[in-house]
Amino acid sequence: MTSDLTPTFSVSEATALFNQIFETATPTIIVVGEVANFKVNQGKWVFFDLKDDESSLGCFMSLFNLRVAVEDGMRVAVTARPGLTKWGKFSLTVQEIQPVGAGSIKRAFELLQAKLDKEGLFAPERKRILPELPASVGVISSVEAAGYKDFIKILGQRMGGMKIVVAPVQVQGGGAPEQIIAALNYLNQLADPPEVVAILRGGGSRDDLTTFDDEVLVRAIAASRAPTITGIGHEIDTTLADLAADVRALTPSNAAEILVPDKREIVAGVDARLRNLLTKTENYLDAATVRVQNDRLNLLDRLDAVVEKTENQLKYLTTTLKQLDPKTVLNRGYAIMRDAGGRVIAKPAVGDAVQIETKLAIIDAKVKGVK
Repeated sequence: MTSDLTPTFSVSEATALFNQIFETATPTIIVVGEVANFKVNQGKWVFFDLKDDESSLGCFMSLFNLRVAVEDGMRVAVTARPGLTKWGKFSLTVQEIQPVGAGSIKRAFELLQAKLDKEGLFAPERKRILPELPASVGVISSVEAAGYKDFIKILGQRMGGMKIVVAPVQVQGGGAPEQIIAALNYLNQLADPPEVVAILRGGGSRDDLTTFDDEVLVRAIAASRAPTITGIGHEIDTTLADLAADVRALTPSNAAEILVPDKREIVAGVDARLRNLLTKTENYLDAATVRVQNDRLNLLDRLDAVVEKTENQLKYLTTTLKQLDPKTVLNRGYAIMRDAGGRVIAKPAVGDAVQIETKLAIIDAKVKGVK
């Protein structure tokens, strides 16, 4: 028998009341357990059970909110709202899911890596070359972190003078991936975007770095308008964000070393090149001087040869002319016969008056006969 003070509800009213109690007492909770019966329906909805050794809870979420790879047997922490469905079934509406423990974190990493690698997000041919000396750098990091401070310090020591645009974000915990994505979008949408974006996070446990294995964040890095460099964790740590970035640095400090050259090394390099250029110039001038001297000597030798040849030709011509000189002929005992007009003739006619020139005399004569 019930009391008049006992409240009476319809099924729908009771369900609404229980959900109101859940919403007031535990609007959002985190539950840790092992995944079982994981499945995706219609490419939009995700269903699975979260269990431990004694109990099991049904879970439901939108595929859009699933940002890590999940399979049965993985240990995860879900952020969810508890409630009753209209069919009276208790369920957790999951807002976020994260792997827990080294084994599950590694498995989630491997599953998502294989998926994105198959899509070509990590392909080497997609990687862009960073500017050799960027005039502006965008930085996404927690500004309170030691890694960020080391990055800024080394950047100033090595070069300095560049424009740095900082987008402060949370680098671990709930909401960190969304903040980093928003910061990346902000830098890419600036009217004058930075020439390169550095995404930084200092050392920590592998659990702390799962923020950078978020699928939506990894895709945003791969699609960045500006080239990206990551400096996340320690040297031994590799996240999916590292694989998607154009360049992966080992640490935030190493990212600064990769981004800008050391001005002292530049000055030393310029000095070395100038010394090398001076040496080459001196060697070239020395070689040119030797070539000019050799060319001069060769030219003088050629001129001497030409002069000698010309002199020999002149001697030959002089000798030839002497041999052809009529006086030379007369000296050998010959005579020259000319007609009355003074023209040299070889065969006069009988009765012609001729003049005969010998070495010693000029004889006027009259031809009596010709044989």
